[in-house]
Amino acid sequence: MKWTDIPPVWLAGFIALAYTFNKIDPWGLSLDHPITQLVAGILIGGGIILMLLAVYEMQRQKTTFVPHRDADRLVQSGIFSRSRNPIYLGDILVLVGVILWLDVPVALLLVPGFLWVIERRFVIPEENRLRRKFHADFARYCQKTRRWL
Repeated sequence: MKWTDIPPVWLAGFIALAYTFNKIDPWGLSLDHPITQLVAGILIGGGIILMLLAVYEMQRQKTTFVPHRDADRLVQSGIFSRSRNPIYLGDILVLVGVILWLDVPVALLLVPGFLWVIERRFVIPEENRLRRKFHADFARYCQKTRRWL
């Protein structure tokens, strides 16, 4: 695994793109309002909390949270009982929050691209590894727990 091929690096890259959009300001769109800033803070904070809860649960279950590595256990408890991908969901919330905080609504167009990268680079390969390792247990988990929300 290359250290550059991890979700935080992808998230930082997409945030940098949003920041660039902010500096270029192609259409001059704005959502600047105290409520928008509040929502941005809630999204960023909520995303970070989701990530921390997920890492905590994975460490408690003694399995890795590092992408591209094989899990020792299929974690279905804690935040993983609500979402199969709470860390990646947290990344998306942080990205949307930062875009709102920067007040660059045109950069919201980056969110589907980020989601596509995360699914192709991380979610699908991880689910394939879990499917091969945990077979029916993973199938049951997928039936009762959604990928995102």
